[in-house]
Amino acid sequence: MKYLIFFMILCSSLSCGRSSFNPEWTAKRAPSQFYARFETTKGNFEIEVNREWSPMAVDRLYQLLEHNFYDNVLIYRVVPNFVVQFGNTDTTITQNWNSYKVLDEPVIAGNEMGNVSFARAGKQTRGNDLFINLRNNQYLDTIQYEGVTGFPAIGRVVKGMEVAEAVYSGYGDKTMEVYDSLSSDRKEFERLFPMLDVIKRAYIIKEVN
Repeated sequence: MKYLIFFMILCSSLSCGRSSFNPEWTAKRAPSQFYARFETTKGNFEIEVNREWSPMAVDRLYQLLEHNFYDNVLIYRVVPNFVVQFGNTDTTITQNWNSYKVLDEPVIAGNEMGNVSFARAGKQTRGNDLFINLRNNQYLDTIQYEGVTGFPAIGRVVKGMEVAEAVYSGYGDKTMEVYDSLSSDRKEFERLFPMLDVIKRAYIIKEVN
């Protein structure tokens, strides 16, 4: 496959309602389970996140959601019958978060249809970029790249999977051919791919301790 999911995000977009960065946020531990809603230009979807599946990554997602990280981000990669991928923001904020590494963990829950995982680009690079599996992608549980094995799932879509399946997919992997322009100039990226959908807002709706 020409492009896999090995992308550590460096991005430039409007901060919108997103918080600035405080290193103390990275010490916050997630509850054993929580639910989050993602409001998109195609509708809403909700995910159930389970800390036991990948504790370090779930803690990071919880921290990011608490501080509005996913507000106004592009759903910049949609490959039909494969994945929906998103997770980019102001370069400085992203670099601040990524300077606090998420340790690698084994795959406990795999990449079944509807499961949500962090993308990564090698050892300790799970930072903020998420993908939703649009089919059973079990080979992503064991694939090896840059010294790490597999993509641990952290949760699953429990409501609105039809929304994830309906986001604009006409560009496929063409967006990745000019991916650097997203990092350097979001407006130019949007000019090239004007049909991309957006996550308008993402937030936690329920916690289970």
